[in-house]
Amino acid sequence: MDRTQGQNERDEQAAGGTAPPAPAPAAAPASPGPASPGSAGPARVVTLTAGDFTLTVNPVDGSEIEPLRPGTERARPAKRDAAARAARDTAARPPVLPGPPISAGSLLARGEELERLVRLLGRGRSVRLTGPSGSGRSALLDAVAAQCAGVAPDGVVRLSGHGHQQPGELLHTLYATVYEAPRERPERDELLARVRDIGAVVLLDDLEMGGSALDELLRATPECAYLLAATPDTKAPSGDSHIEEVFLTGLAKPDCLALLEAGVGRPLTDEEAAWAGDLRFASEGLPLRFVQAAAMLRQRDELNHSDEDDDEEEPGVFEERPRDSGAVPLPTLAEGAAPAELLASRVSESARAALRIACALGGELPHHAHLPALVGDTHADTAVAELLACGLLTPVGTRYRLAAGVARQLEDVGYGDTASEEARTAARHYAWWTGHASVVPERVAAEADAVLAALAGADVVAAAVLARTAAPAFAASLHWEAWERVLRSGAEAARKAGEVAEQAYFHHELGVLALCEGRLDRARAELETSIGLRGALADKRGTVAGRRALALVVDRETAAATASPPLRLEAPATASEAVTAATPATEAATVATPAAARKTPATRTPAVRPAAAARTTPATRPAPALPAPPLTAGAPAAPAGPAVAPVPVSSEAVTRMTPVVPVTEGSQPPTTLSAVFEDAFPMSPKQDAPAPAAPVPAAPPRRDAGRRKLVLLSAAGALTAVALGTVVSFAMSSSDAEPPAQGPAVSSTPEPFRTPSTAQETGGNDPASEQPATAPSADATVPAAGTSAGPVPGRTPGRTPSKRPSTKPANSQSPTSSSAPTNTQAPTQEPTETAAPTPTETGTVTGTATATSPVVTP
Repeated sequence: MDRTQGQNERDEQAAGGTAPPAPAPAAAPASPGPASPGSAGPARVVTLTAGDFTLTVNPVDGSEIEPLRPGTERARPAKRDAAARAARDTAARPPVLPGPPISAGSLLARGEELERLVRLLGRGRSVRLTGPSGSGRSALLDAVAAQCAGVAPDGVVRLSGHGHQQPGELLHTLYATVYEAPRERPERDELLARVRDIGAVVLLDDLEMGGSALDELLRATPECAYLLAATPDTKAPSGDSHIEEVFLTGLAKPDCLALLEAGVGRPLTDEEAAWAGDLRFASEGLPLRFVQAAAMLRQRDELNHSDEDDDEEEPGVFEERPRDSGAVPLPTLAEGAAPAELLASRVSESARAALRIACALGGELPHHAHLPALVGDTHADTAVAELLACGLLTPVGTRYRLAAGVARQLEDVGYGDTASEEARTAARHYAWWTGHASVVPERVAAEADAVLAALAGADVVAAAVLARTAAPAFAASLHWEAWERVLRSGAEAARKAGEVAEQAYFHHELGVLALCEGRLDRARAELETSIGLRGALADKRGTVAGRRALALVVDRETAAATASPPLRLEAPATASEAVTAATPATEAATVATPAAARKTPATRTPAVRPAAAARTTPATRPAPALPAPPLTAGAPAAPAGPAVAPVPVSSEAVTRMTPVVPVTEGSQPPTTLSAVFEDAFPMSPKQDAPAPAAPVPAAPPRRDAGRRKLVLLSAAGALTAVALGTVVSFAMSSSDAEPPAQGPAVSSTPEPFRTPSTAQETGGNDPASEQPATAPSADATVPAAGTSAGPVPGRTPGRTPSKRPSTKPANSQSPTSSSAPTNTQAPTQEPTETAAPTPTETGTVTGTATATSPVVTP
C-alpha cells in the first residue's frame, strides 16, 4: 500500500504527512523477533528519549523504560535552517492528489482583511480570525503565509488545532517543527524553556480552545505572533490575552457572481445570475456555497450536453435513440442551500463509496492510498479529487474531511445506514496496515484521526486488535495524545472481549506514559493493575518489566518527597511556657509562629472545665514529632516532665504543634489522706465557669509543701472534731425524751436534697436486723418524738450512708414529714469554703442516728 497507481517519490513522501525528508537512523529495526499481527518482517523497536528516561517501544512485550545512562545526554538541539523549514512546511500541507492538478481558487474580496492581518502580525501582535464554517478562513491563511515568509526569524509555522483542547500537544508539535530533535520528547520544564526562544509566525487553523488554555499557549511562547482561525462558537479568549479580533463576513453579490463564474468557467446567463442572487441571500454570501453551486452548474452542463461537440452530433435517421428534448433545470433554492445530496448523486460510484466511509468515520476521510483497499476499486484514489472539486471536502491539516454540514445532509438520505459495517472494515484494514513493518510511524501519525474514528466505531474484537498494533506506532511517532486515546480505547475493548493479556499490555503502556509525563499516582495505579493481571497469567517477562517501571515510580516519589521542604517544628517548650489547662477536644492545634514572636510567649486562654479547674496540674508540651494520644476515662494522667532548656531556632516561621487533650474528671483516685482532704476542702472557692485570664506557668516544687500538708491535716481534724461534738450534743439533749412507739421516720438530709425513703417494710415474723457496721457510740440515743436531726455540714470521706431496712411494724404507714421542726438550739458548723452542693444519699433513722456530712464533688 506504500505505492499505489504508479505514484512517484514526491507523491509518496507527501502522502506520509509529517514524515521528514530523511528518516531518522534510530528507526532501524532491531534483531528479528516475534512479529506483530499482520507484519511481514521483524517488529519495529524504536528507542526514544523522554525527559530523563530512555523509552524503548517494543510492540511485542510492551515498552521498557529506564533512566538515562551517564554520558548519553543529548546536547541542546539546533533550529532548522530555511531549507529544512521549507521542506517541513510542504509536509504539513495536504497530500498531492492523483490525477489532473486542481487549480487553486482566487481570493476574492479579502484584500482589506489580508492587509490588516499582515500588518498586525508584522508588529508581533496575535490575531483571532473569526468566521463561520465555509467563510474561506483556510484560503486566507494560505495568503497570509505567502506574505509573512520573511517576517519572523523562525519563519512561518502551520499547525492544526482540530481535536486539541489543551496546549500541551501543540507545544510539542511546535517544538518538533522548529528544532531538529528526532526521537526526543522533552519534559515539560525543558519544553517550556525551549519554546520560549522560538520567534515565528504561527498559523493555527481550526482552533478549538480558548480561555485559560489559550492563555497558557500564549504565555509559553512570548516571541511568537499567532493567527488563530476559529468559528464563532469557539470559546473566546480571556480579557487579559490582548488578542486582536478580525471577523469574516459573507461576500457581496458581485463577488459571489464572480466566484460562481470562475468555478463554472463561462459567463452566467440571466436565469443563472438571478438564481445566484437568491442563493447569496439564503447562504449569507458564504464562499463554500458558491463553490458547491459552481459544481452543480458544471454537472448540469454535462447532463444537458451543452458543449459544442455535443451540439454537432445529431442522431441519425436510423438511430433508435430519439433526441432528448428535455433539459435539466436549475437546482432549486433548497438544493442550493443543502447541495450534498444532489452533488453526491452525480459523482462516480467510487466517490459515493468514499462518502459512506467518511460518514462512518465521523467525517474523516482516509488517505487516498487506502481507498482502493477499502472500496474495492483500483481507481478509487481519484475519488478524493472529484469530491474536493465538488466542495464536499475541505482540507484540515495534512488530511481531508467532509465540509461543514455535508455529513448531516448525507446521513439524512441514507449514507449512514451501513456505518457499522464500514467502520469494521476500516478497523480491520488499519490493523493490518499499522502493524506492517514497512510503514513508518510518521505515516501512522498522519492517519491518527481516521484510525481513532475506526477504533471508536468497530466491534470490541476489531478494536482490540487495531489498538494493539497502532499504539506502538503512535508512541514511536511522538504523537502521545493519540497514543493515550488508543490505549484507553484498547483497554476497554480488551476488557469487554475478555482478553486479559491484551488488557495487561494496555495498562502497562498507560503506566509508562504516565511516568514519562510525571503523573506518578496514575502511573502507580496502572502499573500495579498490569502486574496483577500478568501475575495471574504467569507472564514472567511482563511482570519483570512492570516491576522495573514501578521501581522508577517509587524512586521518583522518594525524590519528590526529599526535594520538598520539610515540616519545621518548634523546639520543646520550657517549663515557663507550659499550659495549665486543656480544652475538651482530641485534635491538635497547629499555630505558625515566627521566631521573632516566640521571644515573648503569647498569652493564650484555654478553655477549662469547671469541675476540674481546681485540680488541673501543669503539663509540659510533648515532643512535636509524637503528639500525645487523648486520655480516656479511668486512665492515669501522665506526670509532668522536667523543664527542658530552649533550643535556638532560625528566624523563619515554624509550626507549633500543641496537642490538646481532655482531662477526665476523677480519672485517678486519691491515695493519701492529704489528697483526700485537699479534694474535699479546696483552698479557694470554686466557681461555675472559671476562665483564667492567663496560663499558670509550671513552677518547681516549693519547700513549704510539707508545711501545707500539716496545716491541712490540722484543719481537717478540727472540722471533724466539731462535727462529732455537734452530733454528741444532739444525742445528749434528746436522751430524756422517750421515742414514740410508732413515729414518722426522720430524714437526716436537708430539705432541698431530701429524697423518698428507701426503707423496706418487714413483717412481725421477720428476723431482727443486724446492727450496722458503723454504729454510733453508746452515748448516742434516739431523738425524741417531734424532733428531727438538723442538717449535718459534712461527713467522713469514704463512709457510706446506712441503708438498713426499718424495723417498724408493717401496719405503720406514717409518711415522712417534710415540715418537721428542727432543733434550733443545736449548734451548726458551716464550712468556710464550699462548692456547689450535690445531692447525697439519705439514711432513715429507726432507733439509731447516723451522722452524715455533705460530699463535695469536684
